[in-house]
Amino acid sequence: MDRILSKSILSSLKEDPWFGTKYSMNIYRGCQHACIYCDSRSSCYQLGELSHIRVKENALELLNKELRSKRVRGTIGTGSMNDPYMPVERKERIIREALKTIAHHKFPVHIITKSDLVLRDMDVIKEISRIYAAVSITITTADDKLSKIIEPVSPASSFRFNAISTLSANGIYTGITLMPLLPFINDTVKELKLLLEKAIDAKPGYIMPAFALTLREGSREYYYKMLDKHFPGMKERYIREFGNSHNCVSPNAKALYETFYKITKAAGIPYRMRHYQPEETEQLSLF
Repeated sequence: MDRILSKSILSSLKEDPWFGTKYSMNIYRGCQHACIYCDSRSSCYQLGELSHIRVKENALELLNKELRSKRVRGTIGTGSMNDPYMPVERKERIIREALKTIAHHKFPVHIITKSDLVLRDMDVIKEISRIYAAVSITITTADDKLSKIIEPVSPASSFRFNAISTLSANGIYTGITLMPLLPFINDTVKELKLLLEKAIDAKPGYIMPAFALTLREGSREYYYKMLDKHFPGMKERYIREFGNSHNCVSPNAKALYETFYKITKAAGIPYRMRHYQPEETEQLSLF
């Protein structure tokens, strides 16, 4: 792990129709969760060795400065390129301090994570919720044994279901990003039904699905290496089915989406999340 100085901490985005984010915040570079399918390994992002963690030691100073200068209040997203709650955060506690800064400046936030460490910061997230806060917890399988293979350093799925239940019970807008499903590994209707059963028990505010896997140069090679290690013969099946395609859609996608929409509609769970609405918009809508 290295400590580095950064020139900025917030990146402006075109507002994301899925996640509703206006700004992206990455306190760390690299990620410790070691998910075998992680798109952040792709060469196009130029992150280098993903397990090499770089801590932006001036992150909090930059965040305070940049939030003071922002004229447009939009949702700050964190968790797109790495997990903000990877193991190093347990000691560093920079994300917690960043959330306090965000709360002070009254900006909305959307946290995406695979870790129940987010529960540590529930008090600060509740404070941000007065403006808008969402926590999306990624779950790709209901099977803890499988989750420890495909997401080896992340907390097992059962811990994540518990985190969703706890956050929701405490009034925090919490949902599930059900993505990716890995073709031929965790993309069966039976697996999906089991996952949704456990998800519904946790009472999420939304479940957003994507039954496909992105494989690009850099991430593909690592993924295939892990397939050879854990699922012998699977790499060859991928090559036959997808070639060099970036978008590897599950052959079961049609049946998966039909099953997903049927079950979530019956449970009254939306498949899209609600986004932050600026106060002016809310006032105008009254007239």
